[in-house]
Amino acid sequence: MADFLGQDRRATCQEISQAARISPTSVFRILTKDLQKRKNCARWVPHCLTAEQKQKRLEITTLLKERFNVEGQAFLYRTVAIDETWVRDFEPELKSQSDDWRSRTSLRPKKFRRAQSKVKQMMIFVYDHRGIIMTDGVPCGTSVTAAYYRDWMQKLRRKMHKNRPDLLGDGPLVLHDNTRPHLGKDVTDLLSKYEW
Repeated sequence: MADFLGQDRRATCQEISQAARISPTSVFRILTKDLQKRKNCARWVPHCLTAEQKQKRLEITTLLKERFNVEGQAFLYRTVAIDETWVRDFEPELKSQSDDWRSRTSLRPKKFRRAQSKVKQMMIFVYDHRGIIMTDGVPCGTSVTAAYYRDWMQKLRRKMHKNRPDLLGDGPLVLHDNTRPHLGKDVTDLLSKYEW
């Protein structure tokens, strides 16, 4: 049976049982009890980061944690996260399609997401500790420029005025990435004007 697994680690108990001419239950018992094997799926990782990128993320996370240690829950209650992501039209590979038999001490292999289809739309999500504040679909063919993002932030402020007026009173802490549109002068001036 170990030879069979050497040829195909993704073989199912049913396939092994047919080849070895024993019951699938016996195959499972031999694999798990006698050979100490278990099914091991690849772990999805979102990006293949460089050491420098990992270090930068560690520094930012450390700064946020220090601020939380000083301000406590108030820091979390004032934080408004803004995230942009592409929503794509594709059929993802199931996690079970990558599992294979390995020893109990084997590490899970990593698997990077496959190339996705060209049919996509940019979505912007805004949320705080209470949940979603706003979602917005960027029209197809439109780029998120500093001017677009500034206008969008004005729309967000109106939405927060309706849904989270208490946040506007305290001045929300906006957590978004530092892409060029987010750092444009129009955007930073607007954030300063709103005292965000």
